Parts: sequence; C-alpha cells; structure tokens
Amino acid sequence: MTETLSRPTIGHLQERAHGDGHDYVKGSPHIRHQHIRERVISGVHNLVGKVIERNGQCRVLEVGAGHGTFTDHLVAAGAKVDVTEMSAPSAAVLRHRFRNNPNVTVIHDPEGKALFRTEPLDAVVCISVLHHIPDYLGAVEHLIQRITPGGVFFSIQDPLWYPRRSGLSMNLDHGAYLLWRLGQGELRRGLATRVRRLRGRYDETNEADMSEYHVVRQGVDEVALQRLLKPVFHDVDLQRYWSTQSGVLQALGERFAPATTFGLFAQNRC
Repeated sequence: MTETLSRPTIGHLQERAHGDGHDYVKGSPHIRHQHIRERVISGVHNLVGKVIERNGQCRVLEVGAGHGTFTDHLVAAGAKVDVTEMSAPSAAVLRHRFRNNPNVTVIHDPEGKALFRTEPLDAVVCISVLHHIPDYLGAVEHLIQRITPGGVFFSIQDPLWYPRRSGLSMNLDHGAYLLWRLGQGELRRGLATRVRRLRGRYDETNEADMSEYHVVRQGVDEVALQRLLKPVFHDVDLQRYWSTQSGVLQALGERFAPATTFGLFAQNRC
C-alpha cells in the first residue's frame, strides 16, 4: 500500500521557515533600515496615541509578531497587546521575552484562527504579515469588524500588487534581491528561487515559495484593501514607498527608485 503524504499547510510552512534559531533581523533586513524602522515605529506610536485619546484605552491585536520587534513599542506607547504567531518556536520566544509583562498576551495560532475571534479590539496591527496570508482580504474584512468605533487598522511593509507595478519597478526589485543574496553568500539559492518564480512554477512543499505567499498571488492588492477600508473608517491613508534588503540599495532607492512596498493607516472607525 502506498502512503499518501498530506500537503503541508501554510502554518507548517511558516513554522519550517521560522523555526528554532530563526533570525528575524537577518531574514527581514528591510526592517533594519533607518527610514523603514522610523516609518513603522512612528506609525505604532501615532496609532496608540490617537486611540487612547479617543477611547481612553488601546487593546491591540498584533498579527504575526515574530520575536516582538515592534511589540515593545506598542506597549511603551500605552497599549495592551495580544500577539499571534503561527510558529511554535517564535511563540515560545515571545512568551519568554514578555513573561513578566502583564500587558502582553501571546497566542500560538498555527491555523490562523485567532484572527476570526469576536472579542472587540481598539486596533489591529499587521507589520510585514498580510503577504503571508492566502485570503488576506477575507482576514482583514473580519478583523475590521472587531475594531470598536474610533479604532485603527494599521498594516505596513507588504509588496505592492505586481500587475500594477511598472517593469522598471519589478526589475530593480529583483536585481536588488539578487545582489543582497550575493552579499549573503546565497546567490545559488536566490537564483533558484527567482527562476521558479519567473517560470510561474511553485513548490507547494517548499517554505521559500509558500511562506512568502505573495509570489504565488502576485503581491498584495493595496487598492482592493483601500476599497475595503474606506467605507468603515473616516480616514484611510495609503503610502507607497521603496523597500529592499540591501542598506546601500535602500538609500539609493529612496531617492531614485519607484515604489515596491506599501502601508495603510485607517483611522477613526465609524
């Protein structure tokens, strides 16, 4: 009898990609760049301040917190935070890191079910996470229903929808990625991944393809998200900007290159 192996879920692939010893800083070097970090941190402090001013509190759901790079900033700004993680090793790191902080609750969420709870929230924060979610529009649609009046939805550091981008934007982005891989000593891996993506062939058992789910879906449709948020919030700000792995190319791209990435800041829930 031939045994049929089940196809790994997105949660399993995320855990494989972000297992024990995973370095989120090395794996997501974009976040180290000064202007990107400043963009995220100022957004976090801005949203918490506005919500507390309106509602007197700020209950935040931070989806896919990694190792808590920005959770500290949410708490420092005055929020009480529930953080979710699909990866068990990452959830363990979060629990250890915030073990003495009563304002942080860690939820290991291998199947993404925590997004579909019904408890009310004052804010939802998604930092470099929507492109990991296959049905990101459905997830966001449910999450915003949980946000109380006066609340906020904040997402940032997701790739723009590929069909809307220019050839120049895509080519510069791909070239910057390969140069970064070369600097990491991983050019062969980078080329293999790029060839599969250029051919439109993806290995559904390979975390390099499936944990970065946007390559299957051609980015994240920022305009569709904006349309989803506009009827629900009084103010929706869409910001497009350049982001890449290399520090040198980040600095050059901020001055000369077209946008590759976006953030959305939806304020004052109706």
